[in-house]
Amino acid sequence: MQDPALAAAGAEETKLNEAQATEAEAIADTTTEADSDPEAVAEEIMTDGEEAAEDVEQKKLDTLESVMAEALALMAKEPADIAADEIRHLRQRFTMLHKVSEGEETAPDELEQQFAAVIEELRNRKAAWAAEQEKLRADNLARKNAIIDEILALADDTDNVNRTFPRYRELQDTFNAIGDVDPAEETGVWKRFTEAREKYSDNLKINKELRDYDFKKNLAEKEQLLEEARTLAADEDVIAAYRRLQELHNRWRQIGPVAKEIREEIWTNFREASAEVNKRYQAFFEARKAREAENENAKTALCEQLEALDFSGLKTFATWEDMTKTIMSIQEEWRKLGFASKKMNRQLFARFRQSCDAFFAAKAEFYRNTREELSANLAHKQQLVERAEALKESTDWRQAGDQFIAMQKEWKEIGAIPKKHSDALWTRFTTACDYFFDRKKKAGSGTRQAEAANLRAKREIIGELSALLNDADSKDEAIKSMRELQQRWQEIGHVPFREKDKLYEAYRSACDAVRQKFAIAESRARRERFEANVAQIEGDNDKLSREREKMFRALESRRNELRTYENNLGFLSSKSKNGDSLVRDMERRIERLKADIAEIEDKVKLIDSKL
Repeated sequence: MQDPALAAAGAEETKLNEAQATEAEAIADTTTEADSDPEAVAEEIMTDGEEAAEDVEQKKLDTLESVMAEALALMAKEPADIAADEIRHLRQRFTMLHKVSEGEETAPDELEQQFAAVIEELRNRKAAWAAEQEKLRADNLARKNAIIDEILALADDTDNVNRTFPRYRELQDTFNAIGDVDPAEETGVWKRFTEAREKYSDNLKINKELRDYDFKKNLAEKEQLLEEARTLAADEDVIAAYRRLQELHNRWRQIGPVAKEIREEIWTNFREASAEVNKRYQAFFEARKAREAENENAKTALCEQLEALDFSGLKTFATWEDMTKTIMSIQEEWRKLGFASKKMNRQLFARFRQSCDAFFAAKAEFYRNTREELSANLAHKQQLVERAEALKESTDWRQAGDQFIAMQKEWKEIGAIPKKHSDALWTRFTTACDYFFDRKKKAGSGTRQAEAANLRAKREIIGELSALLNDADSKDEAIKSMRELQQRWQEIGHVPFREKDKLYEAYRSACDAVRQKFAIAESRARRERFEANVAQIEGDNDKLSREREKMFRALESRRNELRTYENNLGFLSSKSKNGDSLVRDMERRIERLKADIAEIEDKVKLIDSKL
């Protein structure tokens, strides 16, 4: 007849076994889910559309040689690091590319044989490694089953429980230290191991104090793991917290059972703490994917902005430097952006780097090609500096001042020079110019009264020129008087600078008015004389023809002279006051030539009417 106390203990131990089995299964399920690698989690986030897009992009870039190079690169890896999918994808890509190239003149038969040999070697190495791993897992399973059998044997030896307990703990540690078994056997072997431990702990007539001590020790260790798991939920480093959680789960599985009445409670608390860490881990990867998408869009926009820049028309150092600042600002924006996805980040950086390299290569080429120009510009500016320094002590204010103004204009028209000489030469040049003009300004303060007197004298000459229009009786008298007034004008010195151009314009207008008045009368007289001459030879076609030829040669001469003046006028600039005066003088000559041409054409028409 069975002992009632033993029967009661047996019933209680049966319940304990059921709870421990539930705990073991839950640990196995949770650990399997949590043990997933972070890289695998990240890969699961990729959508089928992204994988398809990657395949399309890969096909654009693949060549038989590049696929062969990838296969050779796999040969350098350890078999554990080679995925079967990688080998399969390489074979598919090579086959597809080989089919595309079959219509070409030279088919890569030798390359295909080499590729097939490499793929075969990779498969053999992978197969050998897989077989080795399978054997290792089988050995691990056999060792674990042997340990379970020994624990069950110890459980059956109820008379020596106190003596066998150290061996029992040693077997547990050995079991936990053994590596992985086949995934299909993992749950079963853990369940058998748990049942064996529970049988040893609960179903045998062991010393109650020893069992209570073991439960208490296991509870303390699990409570410590629970507390650490709860603190991981607040850890800022989500990745480190997740990895630490996997370590806690491994340790939890290695710790033995606790008292039956608190087993479910402590496991539920640990599972809830783990769920919080796993939730933050998943949210972290989703947020990182969103940030990577934003960074990808921003980096794509910067690539497009950079590619839209046209630096083919840059011809000066200033324009190249302005464009360089633009490129540098775009690069600074790029550095502020975070990473895109691993695949796109490499592609975008290569695209961005290619555009930057193209710009700086073009800039370097431009600088190499302009070295001779820089040297010539440097020599030119050095010459101007030496001239300015040699002239700065001159007291011929007018002539030297004109030369300084001409040199300043010439300086502006010279191109760039090397930067290391630019500031020093500019300082020397401006110092010489400022020195001369400061001396001129001081020396010119005593000439203002003389200039005012000259202004009054020249205004009087303008008045006398205007009076010739009414007072002169003949052209000869008017021309003689005008030349005398012009001589007096030349003998008079400078006038105030602000009155110079306006005064000279009034003077030229007065001279032109005198010339125009008497030129019209002279032209009319010449016309009458010519008509009288033509009337005398009218009827003699030979003389009329010779006269017409003479007029026609004069007409062509005037026309050629007019074209010369008009061409020269196109090269003159009126940006300066001296240039503007020269342009006006040229325009007056052109008008006189046009009047002469019109007069000769009238004479030719008159002759033609008599022939």
